[in-house]
Amino acid sequence: MEIFIVIVFVLGYVGITMEHALKIDKLIPALLMMAICWATIALGIDSFTQWFDPHSGSLLDISGMGHEERSHLLEGTLLHHFGKTSEILIFLMGAMAIVEMIDHFDGFGAIKKMIKTKSKRSLLWIIAGLAFVLSAIIDNLTATIVLITILRKIIPNQNDRMWYAGLIIIAANAGGAWTPIGDVTTTMLWMAGKVTTGKLVMLLSLPSLVSMIVPVGIASFLPAFKGNVERKADRDKVNKYGSFMLFLGLTLIIFVPIFKTVTHLPPYIGMMLSLSIFAIVAEILSNRSYTFTQVEGPEHHHGPTMKALSKIEMPSILFFLGILLTVAAMESLGLIFNFGQQVSASIPESVFIVILGISSSIIDNVPLVAASIGMFQDAPDSNVWHFIAYAAGTGGSMLIIGSAAGVVAMGMEKISFFWYMKNITLLALLGYFAGVGVFLLIA
Repeated sequence: MEIFIVIVFVLGYVGITMEHALKIDKLIPALLMMAICWATIALGIDSFTQWFDPHSGSLLDISGMGHEERSHLLEGTLLHHFGKTSEILIFLMGAMAIVEMIDHFDGFGAIKKMIKTKSKRSLLWIIAGLAFVLSAIIDNLTATIVLITILRKIIPNQNDRMWYAGLIIIAANAGGAWTPIGDVTTTMLWMAGKVTTGKLVMLLSLPSLVSMIVPVGIASFLPAFKGNVERKADRDKVNKYGSFMLFLGLTLIIFVPIFKTVTHLPPYIGMMLSLSIFAIVAEILSNRSYTFTQVEGPEHHHGPTMKALSKIEMPSILFFLGILLTVAAMESLGLIFNFGQQVSASIPESVFIVILGISSSIIDNVPLVAASIGMFQDAPDSNVWHFIAYAAGTGGSMLIIGSAAGVVAMGMEKISFFWYMKNITLLALLGYFAGVGVFLLIA
């Protein structure tokens, strides 16, 4: 049974990595392998001799248990993993909704107004700096979408935009690694109680910054960033609430880790609080009024809150659901725990984590981090967890398919896999290892 589940995971993962060739969205193989894995466990529950208890973090001998007891253990474990996964998904949905409402008020247009330079080199540093900071607050995927959208309004030449987009990917992934809300993998570690906000920022801010500065610094001397930009004429209308809503939205997202620290409640509670406050302000500014008896009326569905909720990327949410619960299935059978023990006995943890980071440029970093959570038994806030956050967050920049930021940039600017490998991969690799060196020095 265990071998069959591993085969299902491998085949499912091949389907995920080949989504463009197969023309099948990656959420489909993710959900399929999740359902097959748990169904296999349920059907073969009487044949297993060991079970990983997520509550105690230890491997249990269940060879002496009866069918009813095993079924009860399965139900409890599945409910535990579904609850933990749902916490992450609800958190992400809240963050996505706030970002969509900021965009509804053209809040990100305020950033474009601040960019006045015509120098390509100066623009590179400004865009990279914005990507690094924004991704730490609104996540690397959203930051990439926002900045490429802004670039389209500034730079008419697509070849020039491709170069900027390549560096945005590196900067956004670097920025997402050092805060608990900047990357889904870091959020997973934070919500699993493996890292705390204070130590994460303290240990990863400098390595992440270095992993951005090194490639951007080298790139600024390349021919692509010499001379001036032929800027497009600015004809966009300005929303009078844009700047205010941008500031309020980012502030409320930053408030979430503070809320968790003060109340010790799960982060999704704080995100729902921030979302509700932001939605109230958005509805008031939209000059809309309706009663609860009119919620089915057309006006209700045209407000910023409903529009934002309708734009949430449900395929991404379902993909995360499938991946996380598939990894949970393998973890429950002790497969990941045993693999972690073998790895720890054969190679140093730091070497393994560096390899994990490089692997995240080929294999999606979400399952890698999900597996590492069950693989390592180090205490919360140990350096190993922060190193995993850095490696998984920044390693995906080496290939354009290695991160969500890269994939979305690939689609928006029609960047080919080989163009990115030829022009950007080496820069990302140098930044990654520069950050690794800094982390090992200060950790």
